[in-house]
Amino acid sequence: MCNEYSHTLLVQVQFGTISLEVSFTMCTKLKDMDISEPSVWTIRNHTSSADFLLLGFSEHPEQPPLLFGLFLGMYLVTVLGNLLIILAIVADQHLHTPMYFFLANLSLIDTCFSCTIVPKVLVNILTQHHTISHTGCLVQMYFFMALALLDDFLLAVMAYDRYVAICLPLHYTTIMCPQRCLLLVAASWLCAHLLAFSLTLLMSQFSFCASHSIPHFFCDLLPLLKLACSDTQIFQVTVFAEAALSGVVPLACVLVSYAHIMHTILKVPSAGGKHKVFSTCGSHLTVVTLFYGTLFLVYFQPSYSYSADIGMVASVVYTMVTPMLNPFIYSLRNRDIKGALWRLSGWRR
Repeated sequence: MCNEYSHTLLVQVQFGTISLEVSFTMCTKLKDMDISEPSVWTIRNHTSSADFLLLGFSEHPEQPPLLFGLFLGMYLVTVLGNLLIILAIVADQHLHTPMYFFLANLSLIDTCFSCTIVPKVLVNILTQHHTISHTGCLVQMYFFMALALLDDFLLAVMAYDRYVAICLPLHYTTIMCPQRCLLLVAASWLCAHLLAFSLTLLMSQFSFCASHSIPHFFCDLLPLLKLACSDTQIFQVTVFAEAALSGVVPLACVLVSYAHIMHTILKVPSAGGKHKVFSTCGSHLTVVTLFYGTLFLVYFQPSYSYSADIGMVASVVYTMVTPMLNPFIYSLRNRDIKGALWRLSGWRR
């Protein structure tokens, strides 16, 4: 209806979860107004519960068959390799030690980590349907962050285990008793899930009223943050605080542990002795370097300078390549694991 004394007419239409609000600016009566003129009316589309669009790998339509085969092969190798490591450690009594207990947990985390990301990527490539629901995106982000943080904490625990084994060998069985090992792993799981839950809860309060297109192949923290039109200051402070707790502290633990390990190795008189001591932690050091190297490329940069291309390449490395390589890194350089795998397969060397 037209009201001479009113300057604005609002019309709201509800279609399920989508609300359309049309605002008409009234300079004269409605019958005298040309509403086809763009400057006269605006449409605001509020889709806080709408689906997200994962644009990763969709810009090159000729690549999906190659990417699908590559990622599927990596996924199968990751799951099979890590499950074999777990089965070998569980089945062999000689491997029921703190170091292999932590390694079994790491293999379990890598398996879950890969299962959180890769199946959805494969479905998107195969069907060319790149959408993910708002809830599904938050759930994927939660498990991704929880498992990545857990990987971070467990690598620090494994570095501490190697420090005690090399620098304090006479006290190893006392310090790394079964109760303490269980406590370290349980504390890592608890802290990782609490930190991930707090960030996911804050992210769920945001409104995404701009583009819902994520330039990534999964729901990662920084790409989602760039789409939020709400005030993200509190969230960014929380991310900074959690990064200091979950990133700097474990990394410092790794660096301090290996500083002591290197100091101890340098005291060994013979070259053969040095190589023997270092071989017990070489695999872990390789995994740590690969893990932290890719994380630095993605997360240790301001959100305004975040590069989607660099982020995707680095994300492929630590979500697919690293979990796939870990079983090979630990088994090829470890006689105990290789022997357990041979016995598990029924062969005798």
